[in-house]
Amino acid sequence: MTDGPTPDPLAVAAEQGRVCALAAQGQRGLRKAAAAHPELFPGDPFDATLFSSIAQAMAFSAPWHTAAELAVTNRAVLWGFAVDWLVDHQATSRAEVNRITGVCLDVLDGGQSGDPLGRFLAELRDDVAAAPAWPALRGHWRDTMARTLDAMAREWDWRHTARPTLTDYLANADNLAATVVNVAHWIHTGSVSDAATLARLIEVGDEVQRALRLVNDLGTHRRDAESGDLNALLLVDDPTEVERRFAEQVDHCRVLLAKLAGEVPREADFLSRQLGFTTGFYRNTDFWGVR
Repeated sequence: MTDGPTPDPLAVAAEQGRVCALAAQGQRGLRKAAAAHPELFPGDPFDATLFSSIAQAMAFSAPWHTAAELAVTNRAVLWGFAVDWLVDHQATSRAEVNRITGVCLDVLDGGQSGDPLGRFLAELRDDVAAAPAWPALRGHWRDTMARTLDAMAREWDWRHTARPTLTDYLANADNLAATVVNVAHWIHTGSVSDAATLARLIEVGDEVQRALRLVNDLGTHRRDAESGDLNALLLVDDPTEVERRFAEQVDHCRVLLAKLAGEVPREADFLSRQLGFTTGFYRNTDFWGVR
């Protein structure tokens, strides 16, 4: 006996090809966006593989969207990588980290900036602000942006002072910049139109973000150890503790996502696919190239 009809391999491959086409279009868009901001995106480490990986991640997480819709999401992810690079590897003082935070928050409050990061974010903000739900939801993006920047600054402090516990580190998972990107995605694509639903998605998305933080660290611990970045495996005596915490967090997310599917099925699917894709990706490679 079989559990059901065997999937048509032609149809399966055709769907995979369509998703890969979305990723290809996304990669071209990211290369164009980076080329327009060469000061912000130097070829090392912002290489073609990074652009391809970002575009693939979003195409497989939300394959029901068009390439044009995902273009804004892709650029939001690229913004996250830019801030990570500037804070982790370019900032030499807390004052510089604070300046980066100030630039980003000022832009989200409607300001313009001559700073390369600020100019890029202002373009992204204007595209997200074109969404009908922007007036009602803009505060949520601003809040998650502030949380992300605070978390990156906190990690900068930890790297230069005492290292945190694993629990404190996971509580700071906003430094991964996953939720802040998701909020921009949901507003721009019109996936969410009311504040209560977006708040609910952020609540579950934050739990997914913690799982992503752990699987990211499992895949990048050697590079992080060499570069001096914080990593969950560097905060514990037994590396299996991180694997255990990751498995527990995934199980926790499964429960939350199953419940969320009864409320907003497509966005629950988005978060589930995001978690699944990222898990498979980091078990085999990394977004960054040479750092």
